Amino acid sequence: MSVSHSACQDCGACCASFRVSFYWAEADDGGGTVPAGLTERRDAFHRCMRGTWSATPRCIALQGEVGRGVSCRIYPLRSSACRELHEGSPQCHRARQRWGLPPLERDAGSQAA
Repeated sequence: MSVSHSACQDCGACCASFRVSFYWAEADDGGGTVPAGLTERRDAFHRCMRGTWSATPRCIALQGEVGRGVSCRIYPLRSSACRELHEGSPQCHRARQRWGLPPLERDAGSQAA
């Protein structure tokens, strides 16, 4: 069985462009899966991934070099904000543009969550 390769595995631009914000209970200390130690409080109801709430965001869970080969060290535990972002989406294009990467074709089989 072959595993398909996602352009996201070579990119990481989204993880280094946007604040990754989500409902606080998605963290493991609220019953969810996101490791709470990798998050910071945004307000009474939201958290964000450490490193993403800055002028030059970069998620603490992002490993590798943007545009050259990256991975998420908590991929199976990631937040809804990460799960809802799709390869080739408008957000993807904005992040890739910010990093000087060409836009991707949207996968015809993907749909917004």
